[in-house]
Amino acid sequence: MLAKIINYFETLEQRPVERMIFIVGGMVLLWTIEEAIPLATLKYKKTKARHAAVNLSFTVIHLVLHTGFAFIILLLSDWAKAAQFGIVYWFNTSPILIILISCLVLDFFGGWLVHIVEHKVRWLWRFHLIHHADNNVDVTTGLRHHPVESVLRGIFFLLGVLVSGSPMYAVMIFQTLLVISTQFTHANISLPRWLDKSISWVFVSPNMHKVHHHWKQPYTDSNYSAVFSIWDRLLGTFRNLDPGQIRYGLDKYYSNEKDEDFGELMKAPFQKNLLD
Repeated sequence: MLAKIINYFETLEQRPVERMIFIVGGMVLLWTIEEAIPLATLKYKKTKARHAAVNLSFTVIHLVLHTGFAFIILLLSDWAKAAQFGIVYWFNTSPILIILISCLVLDFFGGWLVHIVEHKVRWLWRFHLIHHADNNVDVTTGLRHHPVESVLRGIFFLLGVLVSGSPMYAVMIFQTLLVISTQFTHANISLPRWLDKSISWVFVSPNMHKVHHHWKQPYTDSNYSAVFSIWDRLLGTFRNLDPGQIRYGLDKYYSNEKDEDFGELMKAPFQKNLLD
């Protein structure tokens, strides 16, 4: 069974249609579930479809940029294998441990670390706040990243591949988990509290991540993890907040009236007075 999984993911980057099925299929499914069991009553500027169009415009750019990074990732992964460089080679682990170690390291670099850096480094926050400016967090918000932020995330992901030495099958397994987790945690869905809390002990849950989208600090500066909640719990950045108290958007930096203005969102990080 494990061998079949490895064989499938080892060449998944060569099958872009199948990769898109994970993205589009998951989004359509969660979009439907949002309608059935919504967590919050969202107030879109016009319609949910228009809101989605803005966010998906950023998503398309993000995916195009990361398609370019995929070639570099492949080269780096092949080099690590040839040089036996990286954690998975230094410890001569089994395939199941290779997958686990790769997922944890990639999640740390490409999830928690890059995320906290974007919050703490002032000029990087200029770009990341475009993600936080969304006043109606739903499944389409997940990949709403400014192109500059998408490049930064790609660079940190490369660092994760280098440190872990992840083979391509492990990289593809993690990227699939990341897409699913990103959509799931941003989706406007209401899970039973006991279920959401149980999930959050291992994985990032919807309610856990929604705390990160609260419009005021210190909640905005918490719960940075992408897939595994372990990083926030171990590194002291985990916070709880009742979902009923969460308000999306930003209390400063960017006009909440323009959170669906694609042109303004693209150029906002370059405005000198943005962080005043």
